[in-house]
Amino acid sequence: MPSETPRVVALFEDPERLLGAVTALRRRGFGVADVYTPYALHELDDALGVKRSRLGVVTMIAGSVGAASAIALQVWTSAVNWPLNVGGKPPLSGLAFLPITFELTVLFAGLGTAAAFLMRSRLFPGKTAHLPLPGVTDDRFALVAQGGYPEVLREILLKAGASEVREEAP
Repeated sequence: MPSETPRVVALFEDPERLLGAVTALRRRGFGVADVYTPYALHELDDALGVKRSRLGVVTMIAGSVGAASAIALQVWTSAVNWPLNVGGKPPLSGLAFLPITFELTVLFAGLGTAAAFLMRSRLFPGKTAHLPLPGVTDDRFALVAQGGYPEVLREILLKAGASEVREEAP
C-alpha cells in the first residue's frame, strides 16, 4: 500500500488571505484537499476550479419521475381501474389532474435532490465530522493542502498570510 503524503493545515483570519493562498498554491501546481469556512465564499469555487454542480439535472429527472407517477396514478385510478361518471365529465380531465401532478413533481424533485446531495457528499446519519481544528468554522478559515513537499507548502502558506500552519499525518 503506497504511503500518503502528510497534510498541511493552514489557518487564516480573513477570506482574502485564504483566497490568495488557494490561488498561490494552484499557481505553483499544488492541490487543495479541502477548505473550511464559517460562511459561503462564492469566489472560492472559481479559485479552486470546482466544476458546476449537476444537482439541477438530478432535480429535473426526479421532478419528471414525480409528474409521470402522478399522471399514471390518476389515469389508472380514474379511467382504467374504477371509472366513475360524475356529472357527465370525462374520466381523463387534465385540469383535475393538475394539482396532484404539481405536488408530486415538487415532492419527488425535493426528496431526490436532497438524497442525491447527501449520497454524493457522503453525509449519512451517525457520521462524525472531522475538522482540522476544533471550532475552525466558527470564526476562522482553514485550508488543507496535500503535496510531496510540506516545507514548500508551509512557506507558500505563510507568505500568503496564514496565522498558523501545521503538519498532520494522513
